[in-house]
Amino acid sequence: MKNSVKSVVCTVLIVMMMNICACSGKAEEWAYIHEPETMVLSLSDNGKAIYKDVKYKYTKTDDHIELTGKDGEKLDMKYVMDGDKMILYERSTYQYDGEGSPDGIIGVWKQDNGWSFQFTEQNTFAEESIFFGHYLVNEDDHSIKLMYDDPIEDAILYYELDGNELVIDYPWPMVKAE
Repeated sequence: MKNSVKSVVCTVLIVMMMNICACSGKAEEWAYIHEPETMVLSLSDNGKAIYKDVKYKYTKTDDHIELTGKDGEKLDMKYVMDGDKMILYERSTYQYDGEGSPDGIIGVWKQDNGWSFQFTEQNTFAEESIFFGHYLVNEDDHSIKLMYDDPIEDAILYYELDGNELVIDYPWPMVKAE
C-alpha cells in the first residue's frame, strides 16, 4: 500500500513539473533601444507572442515575424538581426496632405496621430518637422534611404504607394529587454 501511494504521489509530482516546464517556455523579450526597460515584443517558444501589450500567436522566419490576433488579423513585420540587436520594421499608414494626386512620394504625408513626412523634389525630407535630411528612393525594392542632417544613423525604410496612401515599414532598433 505504501509503495502504491508513493507511486501515485511521484506520478502527480512529475505531471505537475512537466506542466510547469511546458507553460514557462523561454521567451525572447525585445525593447526599443531608447527604452530598454520597457518590453515591446515577447516571443515565446510555445508560439505565443505579446506585441505592445496585445497577445498573439506567431510564426517566425529568418526575416519576418507574422503575428495573428484572436480575431484572425495578421501583422507581418520584417526584421533584421544585427549582432545581439534587432531592427524591427513597424508598419504605419500616411495620407497625402495636398491638392490633387501625389507625384510619387513627393509631398506631405500625415498619420491620424499627427506624425508626418515631407518629401521634396530636391530629395530633402522632414520627419515630424523635427528631423531633416536628404533621401534616395530605390524603386526596385521599394525602399527610401533617409540620410539625416543631425548625427543620427541613416535609416532605410520600405514603402508601398497606393493613390493617396503611403504605407511605410519604419526601422526601429531593438535590444533585449532588461
